[in-house]
Amino acid sequence: MKYSYFPGCSLKGTGRAYEESLLPVLKVLGVELEELDDWNCCGATAYMAVDEVKACVMASRNLAIAEKAGHKELLAPCSACYLVLNKTKHYLHESPVVEAVVQKALRQANLSYSGNTPVRHPLDVLVNNVGIEEIKKHVKHPLKGLKVAPYYGCQIVRPYATFDDQYNPTTMDRLLEAIGCTMVTYPLKTRCCGGSLTGTLPEPGLLCSYILLKEAITRGADLIATVCPLCQFNLDCYRDKMVGRWGNETIPDPRNKDARVPVGPYLDIPVVFFTQLIGLAFGLSEKELGLQRGFAPMRKPACAQPQPAAA
Repeated sequence: MKYSYFPGCSLKGTGRAYEESLLPVLKVLGVELEELDDWNCCGATAYMAVDEVKACVMASRNLAIAEKAGHKELLAPCSACYLVLNKTKHYLHESPVVEAVVQKALRQANLSYSGNTPVRHPLDVLVNNVGIEEIKKHVKHPLKGLKVAPYYGCQIVRPYATFDDQYNPTTMDRLLEAIGCTMVTYPLKTRCCGGSLTGTLPEPGLLCSYILLKEAITRGADLIATVCPLCQFNLDCYRDKMVGRWGNETIPDPRNKDARVPVGPYLDIPVVFFTQLIGLAFGLSEKELGLQRGFAPMRKPACAQPQPAAA
């Protein structure tokens, strides 16, 4: 299987651990990627809010480059990139005005786009192309006993639920169960993390992220697994502010449900990319998977350690 690959800005910057873990995992599974030549920022969702047509022009250039490269499908791991590229495809099909502006701009760059390149997410490819049974074959160290809260975020299933349910997605759940994880019931799995609000309206943005962490802790999760670089950043990078603001709020004691304890000491719950967990189960090293990059690093669970041979 071969795909064009659009990393987007995050996977080359703050979300580099996502790329560091995604590439070796796909290599193990025989999925070949070819990074788009001279790709540009998709504009993310922020540019869509400023000027939708110009944002579509930016995103369309990447789609046109993928089409020109001759690969049938484009892999976009970042949730914002995945959403924007799909939204652009819809606009081109649904709005002749937008399509005319985009094609005129592309012609100036000696490009054109037919509008038919499928944009795929790694969850979609892993579950529906590689397959759960094939993934199980590569598991060397099942992550048994590791309790995971699966956090999808709001962008990969809304508004376009192309490969999973909008309100209760399960693709990541099934993937992580296949490598031995225990999935914690997590009703907030598609609730927004606050997005870019943490940089513009910090108080409500921070509250959105805190609610997600607190719910995972209350549900008994050892860690949160996500698919989005911005979600991972928001949940991982503002813990000190959350502790200062809400650290004295109480939750049921994980060791004694009849008692309550301050939430602050538990806010160091790791937030990792789902590909990092798959890589651990495949026997890849922590450094190879970028696990050292988190502000609250995940320690390699005992179940993922090489086991001594039986006597």
